[in-house]
Amino acid sequence: MAQEMAQHVLDDRDQRLIAALQCDGRLTAERAGEVLGISPRTAHRRWAALIADGACRVVALPARADSVGALFLRIRVLGGRLDALTAALAARSDVPFIDVSASGDEILAVSWTRPGTRDHLVFRDLPATRAVTSVAADTVLHVFAEASDWRHGVLGDAERAALTPVRQRGAPAAGPVDAIDRDILAALEDDARAPAAAVAARTGHPDSTVRRRIARLSRSGRLLTHVVVDPRRLGLFIDANLMMRVAPDRLDAVGRELAAHPAVHGAFATTGVSNLHVAVWLRDLEDLYRFITEDLGALGVDGTETVIVGQAVKRPGKGPSGWTV
Repeated sequence: MAQEMAQHVLDDRDQRLIAALQCDGRLTAERAGEVLGISPRTAHRRWAALIADGACRVVALPARADSVGALFLRIRVLGGRLDALTAALAARSDVPFIDVSASGDEILAVSWTRPGTRDHLVFRDLPATRAVTSVAADTVLHVFAEASDWRHGVLGDAERAALTPVRQRGAPAAGPVDAIDRDILAALEDDARAPAAAVAARTGHPDSTVRRRIARLSRSGRLLTHVVVDPRRLGLFIDANLMMRVAPDRLDAVGRELAAHPAVHGAFATTGVSNLHVAVWLRDLEDLYRFITEDLGALGVDGTETVIVGQAVKRPGKGPSGWTV
């Protein structure tokens, strides 16, 4: 089994090309070749093959209103009803993340909500479902790192800096978004690397207008891209969620340090018994053990509950089919 999984791990060149797209979703083959030391033709050909193979894809992230908050849900489910419930949750536009535990009896999900309101999913819909035995809902208080912030650690600092646009997520965006901008952003949601000509054909706007607008949206930070990648193809076979208890006076420092850890692809401060939640991708169980005992131990974490993900049912930019670990 281990040998079979290893055969599907991408080679170093392809992993570096995926990491380059994490720096800039609309990166040109010419620029990638210049920085990575490969020919532009090879970069273009390998990106096309990786996307066609399903190893990765580049999507544009939709804007989210500042007034929208998030709940971290832990849903215990009776055996035999798990698939039906996860399918129902995956069909909801207000539930962008769904994981199923390796034990098969728990769903971990994120639900968009408005802070201070009585969320219908938590208080009405889930409790009324016979398959659900318990629901815990903790409010996300602060986001230290999101999935789109994660970078695969195969590039050097100089390479990453050379490939990353000057404008970063979080920088103030210049000017309002009009109807043409919204059309272009919607056309890029499923394929952020779509050529301007294809976007023009889809939206009905002139090619020159689309090219100019895409460049402006990228410079202003309005066009945010995310590389959806199967972590197993990068040699990362363990997907886990860790719920930690951290002293209040250390919560911010620990959260920020973990957000910068190369294994962490999500870090959030939450309400509840566990006040810090992180999601990690690691090579194997030994790496997970070292992460808990050494990395978390050095930070003075008071307690940790670890849930290994058996199936990532829904993540940004991918549908409800999921990847099974």
